[in-house]
Amino acid sequence: MDTSESTTGNEAAPEGGGPDAVEAKGRGWRRWAMDTRPLRRPAYRRLWSSTIVTSVGSQLTAVAVPKQIYDITGSSAWVGYASLAGLLPLALFALWGGAIADSMDRRRLLLITNSGMAVTSLLFWLQAATGLGSVLVLMVLLALQQAFFGLNSPARNASIARLVPADELPAANALGSTVMQTGLVAGPLLAGALIPVLGLPELYLIDALALCATVWAVVRLPALPPLVAGAGRGAGRQAIAEGFRYLALHKVLLLSFLADIIAMVLGMPRALFPQLAARTYAPYGEGLALGLLFAAIPVGAVLGGLMSGTFSRARRHGLMVIVSVIAWGAAITGLGLTTNLWVAVAFLAAAGVADMVSMVFRGAILLSAATDEMRGRLQGVFTVVVAGGPRLADALHGTVGSVLGVRAAIAGGGLLVVVATLGLALATPALREYRM
Repeated sequence: MDTSESTTGNEAAPEGGGPDAVEAKGRGWRRWAMDTRPLRRPAYRRLWSSTIVTSVGSQLTAVAVPKQIYDITGSSAWVGYASLAGLLPLALFALWGGAIADSMDRRRLLLITNSGMAVTSLLFWLQAATGLGSVLVLMVLLALQQAFFGLNSPARNASIARLVPADELPAANALGSTVMQTGLVAGPLLAGALIPVLGLPELYLIDALALCATVWAVVRLPALPPLVAGAGRGAGRQAIAEGFRYLALHKVLLLSFLADIIAMVLGMPRALFPQLAARTYAPYGEGLALGLLFAAIPVGAVLGGLMSGTFSRARRHGLMVIVSVIAWGAAITGLGLTTNLWVAVAFLAAAGVADMVSMVFRGAILLSAATDEMRGRLQGVFTVVVAGGPRLADALHGTVGSVLGVRAAIAGGGLLVVVATLGLALATPALREYRM
């Protein structure tokens, strides 16, 4: 008998673990596990797979730069100031890069900017290999790197909506974020293990080689020219202003950006990680503590991504953003209240889960709310918010931590996140009531 006619979707699965029961169980597990539908799309799969190697390599540099600056200066404040040095070029070139991404083939722009980042990593390697020991040179290179990143990120993120259908955007964001966060786990741990063996210069060199994988993957992408005739007329101030006018008409987008600013500026304490590792958690071993602190948030984010089937189909996107930001603030508060390294890692991992949920739904709101001819410019603003917030936090936490102490700065920041987000949710119903 044809099994397709023997049961319906409303009937109970047969007892005894028959084939129908196994299939139903499989569907149940897939609803909880990561949603991998976008990987069926070859172009998206190429873009996604390129991040597997480069996400690890980029984090080697992300750990090496603050470590090198702290070794030169012995100051967490300088670590924060150096991060702030990259904020202005990031902001300017992300806004400009968004306009460029709406006016030219995004694949071509990705090729140019990824190549530029690879050259910058080689310059990082050169200054470290020659023992230059100049914080100024490190800041200049960091500014150059962030300029290329600012040009690259809007084009990369805006391309996703051209590679997958709208109903798969949350899943695509979860997949991309999970790979990036996996790099944030493996990269710092690998850096902590390689620094005593190879030294800092080689970390920069590995990053440069990893970027070659991204360049090759982008070469294999299809062309991504503007869809609207005449969209490539220019990428100047007028085009950037049009992006801001478009953003001003979409209140939910503005509120989602504000929620992320609250979470990152007030509650991201990574500038204090070198000091925590060197002093508070020194008995555990400075190298181990530094690697665990940098890796803990991404570990939580990866766990959240692997279980993204539990939330990626949710339709109340605004409420999911609010709840996840509050959870982030609560976890950071717990971090500031503990002196046990393993408890600290657990709080940071919980913060990572919350951050993953927030990233997925903020990204989905942006991609679904914008038309293709505006996505690059809005992604430019999004890049400024997402990448700029933590850099402001580096300067803020580095300074406050030097004055009030590390634990007070972290716990106070976490509490401010919770209070500010609750206030935002109560004062602005548009975000908490937003549905996909």
